[in-house]
Amino acid sequence: MSGWLPSAPCSPQACVEATGPVAALPRAAARFTAVVALVAVGVLVRLVGLRVPPGVVRRWCRWTVRASGVRIRISGAAPPTGGLLLVANHVSWLDIPLLGAVRPARMLAKSDIRRWPVLGALVARGGTLFIERDRIRALPETVARVAEVLRGGAAVVAFPEGSTWCGRAQGRFRRAVFQAALDAGVPVQPVRLRYRFTGGGASTAPAYVGDDSLLASVWRVVSAGGVVAEVDVRPVIDPAGPRDRRALAGAAQTAVVDVEAMVEHVPGPRGGCRGARPRSATGSRPRPAPATEIASAPRPGVG
Repeated sequence: MSGWLPSAPCSPQACVEATGPVAALPRAAARFTAVVALVAVGVLVRLVGLRVPPGVVRRWCRWTVRASGVRIRISGAAPPTGGLLLVANHVSWLDIPLLGAVRPARMLAKSDIRRWPVLGALVARGGTLFIERDRIRALPETVARVAEVLRGGAAVVAFPEGSTWCGRAQGRFRRAVFQAALDAGVPVQPVRLRYRFTGGGASTAPAYVGDDSLLASVWRVVSAGGVVAEVDVRPVIDPAGPRDRRALAGAAQTAVVDVEAMVEHVPGPRGGCRGARPRSATGSRPRPAPATEIASAPRPGVG
């Protein structure tokens, strides 16, 4: 593995806190079964090659999140058509259906997933774009492929941090994928994701970090109670504004910095991360965006 690959210091042992209400075992089992059933339906649809309207895809994404016991609050909206690069901070496997609830899009994922038995082939068939993170020489080809998809009028979802974080800290946005948006001349849609308890305060239960297994993470989510996923669709960034991919990446990261929860990483006592003074992508203390910059919040379909 190359040393330049992005990674996070977060781990389930150090960063995932067992706080908040806990669902009873029968309810957690029912949630787990519902999530598996919905994913199985999605896989079946992919296998038979059915074309599904975007509205149905958005509802399926919401149902999958709600089935896990997590409520959804979506503010803002993305352009419904045209090439668009959606970028967000990365915390959980739940991030993927949450962004699908904003706008169905093709996913940019690490190439390792393509080699997974059965699931890898299904993901590839679903239109996922792959990036070989350990082959830096392959990066220009990936950027060109993403730009081609964006020029064709599709939306592409990317997590520029390159790794999942627990939600109390975040990584630096890598610049490469933003070059694809510049080359294609399409806007960038930053999306801020955070998980909180209904009574207030950040929840790290959905975090999928470190050596955590997917099944363990799913079970932790369905066993938790009172978790809300907040999806804040920030104003679109016109590619004609920032002069280069560095500036575009910086503008996108600044847009998703959470003044309350996103903090500069400071090593914790067990190798994880702990709270520190909030910082922006440039290292300065971020300021909340003016109310006039935030799109009106449509009523979410569920949650």
